[in-house]
This record gives sequence, C-alpha cells and structure tokens, in this order.
Amino acid sequence: MSQKEKKQECYANRELSWLKFNERVLDEAASHHVPLCERMAFFSIFQSNLDEFFMVRVGALYDQMLADNHARENKTWMTSEEQLQAIFEKTRIISQRKDHIYKQYMEELEEQGVELLSFFDMLPEDKVYLEKYFEESILPLLSPQVIGKKQPFPFLKNKEIYAVVVLGGKKGDKLGIIPCSNEVFKRLIPVPSGKNHYMLVEELILHYIPEVFDHYEVKSKSLIRIIRNADIDVDEAFDDEELDYRDCMKKLISTRKKLCPVKLEHSRVLDDTVIEHLRRDLGIFKDQVFHTETPLELSFLFQIQNALREKKELFYEKRVPQNSPEFVDDKPVLDQICEKDKLLSYPYESMKPFIRLLKEAGNDTRVVSIKMTLYRVARNSQIVEALIDAAENGKEVVVLVELRARFDEENNIEWSQRLEDAGCRLIYGLDHIKVHSKLCQITYMSEEGIRYVTQIGTGNYNEKTSKLYTDLSLMTADQAIGEEAAEVFHKLCLAQTVEHTNHLLVAPNCLQNKLIDKIDAEITKVQDGNAGYIGVKMNSLTDKKLIDKLIEASMAGVQIDLIVRGICCLIPEVEGYTDNIQVISIVGRYLEHSRIYIFGKGGDSEVYIASADFMTRNTTKRVEVAAPVYDPELKERILESFNLMLRDNVKASVLKSDGNYYHRDGGDIQLNSQEYFYADAYRKASFRKEKI
Repeated sequence: MSQKEKKQECYANRELSWLKFNERVLDEAASHHVPLCERMAFFSIFQSNLDEFFMVRVGALYDQMLADNHARENKTWMTSEEQLQAIFEKTRIISQRKDHIYKQYMEELEEQGVELLSFFDMLPEDKVYLEKYFEESILPLLSPQVIGKKQPFPFLKNKEIYAVVVLGGKKGDKLGIIPCSNEVFKRLIPVPSGKNHYMLVEELILHYIPEVFDHYEVKSKSLIRIIRNADIDVDEAFDDEELDYRDCMKKLISTRKKLCPVKLEHSRVLDDTVIEHLRRDLGIFKDQVFHTETPLELSFLFQIQNALREKKELFYEKRVPQNSPEFVDDKPVLDQICEKDKLLSYPYESMKPFIRLLKEAGNDTRVVSIKMTLYRVARNSQIVEALIDAAENGKEVVVLVELRARFDEENNIEWSQRLEDAGCRLIYGLDHIKVHSKLCQITYMSEEGIRYVTQIGTGNYNEKTSKLYTDLSLMTADQAIGEEAAEVFHKLCLAQTVEHTNHLLVAPNCLQNKLIDKIDAEITKVQDGNAGYIGVKMNSLTDKKLIDKLIEASMAGVQIDLIVRGICCLIPEVEGYTDNIQVISIVGRYLEHSRIYIFGKGGDSEVYIASADFMTRNTTKRVEVAAPVYDPELKERILESFNLMLRDNVKASVLKSDGNYYHRDGGDIQLNSQEYFYADAYRKASFRKEKI
C-alpha cells in the first residue's frame, strides 16, 4: 500500500459518520441499563434525528447530484450519488434493528399493562366501541381522494401519515389516499377493555378504509409518510429586494414546506405497481422507498411515558440543576463577576445566575447597554423577557437575532418582533454568514470609566436546553476580553466581521488560522524535545484543514485526545499517521454540547471554551467566538472535567482504526461522567447551604 493510500485510511465520510452517531443513540434506546421509558425517549430522538438528516443532508446531496454528479467530497472522494447509495444501504440495516427494538418495547410495555392493540387482539365489545368511535368521531373528518384525471395526486405534507389503498373497479384499479393527521384526531385512542390499552388512529382508519371507499373493492392498503428536502438556499432568498429580511425569512419557511420528497416510508408490504405509482407521482427513485414495521411517527411514545409516570423505576432518577457555589444571594451578580471570573456548567448547575445578571442589569443605574447574540431561545424565554424589560427601562439593548437558525426560524421571527416593539435595536445577521456565537456583553460606568462584563458560552441562551445539554458559560470582567467582544458587536452592527484579535478566537477570520498556529506550536514543542498535547471536545470534526493539521501533529509525536459526540471524519490509530490520536464519543442522558480547546499540559496549558465545532461551516462560514479561560481555578476545573470525561467507561465509545465505535469494558470501577458531574454539583450545593 502506498503512503497516499495509507493516509487515505485516516478519513471517514461525513454522512456515514453521522449515521454511526445515530446508531449510538439507538444503542441507548436498546440498552437495558437505561430505564424503559427513557429508552423510548432515545428511540424517538433516533427517529427525529434521522428525519432531519434526510431533510437536510440527503436533500443537499440530491441537489449536488443534480448540479454536478462528478463532484467529489474532499475526504473520501465519494460522489454525491455514491454517498446517497451508501446512506440508503446503511439506513436499511439500521431500520431493521429499529424494528426489532420496537417489538421488544411492546413486550416490555405489555408487562407494565400498556398495549397497542390491533383488531386481531381485541375483545368483541372493543370492536363495537371502536366501530362506533370511527363512524362518529373520525369518518366525518376524513378527506378521502381517489386519484384520477379530475382528482390529481395530492400534495403530501412533510412527515405526516397517509393511508393509501388500491381500489378495484369496473374501469381498472385506482389509488385512494386519506390524510390521517389533523389537529382534532387523538393519536392514541383508548380501548375500553384496559386502562392503558390503545389503538393508533392511523391503524383505525386503515382498518375501516373499506367503509370510506364503499363503492370499490379494497385490494391492498398501507400507511405511508414522506420526508421532504429542507435544504433551502437562504442567501438566494434574501436577494429579493422588495421584501425586508424578516419577510424574506417568512417566505422561505413557506417554500421549504413544499420542496421535493427525498424519502417514502410505508408500513405494510405494498405491491410493486403501487410503489411505482407513488414513486412516479412523488418523483423519487426506488432506493428512496423504505419499508418499516414500526409506526411511522413516534411522538405517541411520550404519551405512553406520561401514562407510566407514577412508576418511578421506569425513569431516570430525578435531577435538578443546582445553585452554583460561586454565587451568593446578597450581592449583585455583576459585582461578583467583577471580583472574580465565574463559570457555570449546565445542566449540573442552574442558569439562574445568568438570568439574574440580565434582570439586575436592566435595573442597575450603572449599566449603559446590553448586547447579545441569539441563535436558539426557549418558547417562553426569561432571557428575552429580561432584555425587553431592560429596553423598557431605558437601557440600550442591541440584539442580533439569527433568523436562519434552522427549524427555529418561526420562533426567532416572533421574538424579534417582540424585541423590536419593546425598543430594542435588532440586527438580523450578515450576508452569507450565520452568527452562531453565544456572546453577551454588559457595558457599565464605574469610577475608572467604561467597563465591560462579558459572557461567552458554548450553548444557546435557552432555559429548556440548559437542563438537557451539557454546556459551559464563562462570565468575566477581564477588560481585554471585553474590548474584543465590544469590537465583535461593533463589527456586527456595521455588517462586518472582526479581522484581528489577541485574546478571543473569532470566526470567520480569526479562528481556523489561530487554531492551526496553536497546533503548530505543539508540534514545535515536540521538535524541541518537550511534550506536546492537544485536547478538544466538540460535537463534530469535519474541517479538512484542521484534520490534516491534527494528523501532522500526531505524526510529529503530539499526544491528542478528542471527545467528539457526533460526526468524526478523522480515523485514529492508523499506523504511522494517527497513532497518537484517541477519539471517544459520549452519548448519555444529556446531550454533550460543550466545546473545549486545550493546548499544552501543566501550568502552561491554554484552555478555551467555544461556540464552534471543528467544522468548515463553523470555522470559516459563521461568526463564532472562543474565549480563553485565564482564571487558574476555572482553568483547572475545566481540565479536570475533560480528563474525567476521557476516563468515562459507561457512556463512552471508542473509535478505532477500522472506523467503528466500540463500548469500553467498564471493569471493576464504573465511571459515568455525567452522573459524576451531577453528584458533584449536588455535593457542592449542599455544602453551600451548610455554609449559609
């Protein structure tokens, strides 16, 4: 094997790596170390992840294939068509496992008194009840359609369930379609014979479909669902000069709902001629058709969870974000930050001190302005309400609301309107560049003049996800950091990006290049006879420039530890190339979301927290911010947490040179890093109460 061929073994395809991540989610859905109702939550997450993957990534690959099928991606050199074929093949394999897991759930739920029944399982009195229920509560609301010259094939909505039926008639077979989803239908229909006995509404409709098409012979029937492309060209839409930015976004959301299908799922075996008919009308290929034995939409599992809520053993032990011992109650948060940098670690610690900071700033006579970037916020956001209150109190409030946060556009549009109505100054992002940074700055007047308190985070300003995602939030009064953060906001207000920094790493101009410089510095240490070290925690690794630089560092002898939850396009432990690289992925109760960059070991190490993954879209196509952690205690705290995660042997999987992930052998001492961090947060909070 040539050196070039050997090095090629160091790369993995982005899309196939993502599918492996979703398999790790499915592992949690199948693990008997996870309580039953929590496994069902992972199962639903697996399916919604897969739906979004097809909507975004598969949709984009189809667009690429149609534009230039000879173009190849830059790591494994697969064409768009080759990637699509590999995705479809892998998806079929994973789907078979999904069906098997679902059957196991049904057996376990039956032991808990919960059953999803079919008509074959029902008592006669149940059938009588359901027939009456169908005739009185379902049938009047149905909108059936027989496809023909005067009734063309209808538009099928994304992710909604439809019943399809082959109808025999005097003039040949026809296709009938009935929507099974609306805001009136209950998804789970209670069956009288048992407290937690149900039937899915789509199964009830399918059973009684002969009554709907009573003038035809029903030859076969099935349930179908389609997934539509959601990969929209945002920047092209904003070229419409007649609409303002927010109206363009509204138009774009409407357009996305009508994009072409990329996947067709069906729950019964369908005749080839029917599939051909559906394919022709939907404009998809045979490879895009998938058969499943699992219900086509899984949100009903959360209803079943609620029905079992009293059975505590079926759920995780309750955990509540704890009060951070770094804050006291009888002193303004801003003053506490001025005394010493603060760090919050979600979900183990509560977001309340940050929310309190914003609320207090809105009423603090010293405070001149609050500036903030918002990417994804909660539906009922206390953070946005605090900004609105501050504006109404006369503070200058400048908010960049990124309207292009995929699938959160409508929520962001609504909040942007409320912020604007309250008197906040709004920015809607930059042309061709999303603003993904998690940056907040409070400017206030002190005896020394203008001063800044700056917050830099790894996750969104979202109270809901702060209880579900692991993230870090640094709050500092360091004036050098404050001045550079102020420059970031200044440039955003001018629709520009920062060109130079000394402390912060700010994409798109001052992040990737500075990371490469820092990796080079570790290589130089090794060449000078010293130890070199790089540790990075992130969601995804796809940036080829950074991957190649990490490979170069490994070949030079730099020790590299990577904690990559999702996509990882770098294969470790390839002899002669990535021998010095370790990659682990942690998938557990909480979504690992924090980004940490570490360069060097010991007292000289540099530690950053960041909003950016090592993905090209983050490093060169977005505004992202990474902040250095200068406080020695906070730096040590992050380093200890990183090293503890590296030792996780319960929820961590190790990526090996064959491109596959393997669960670690736990051994005698089990270490679940997420459980450890929560136990530690409870211990520290308890100690804080004792001191008070």
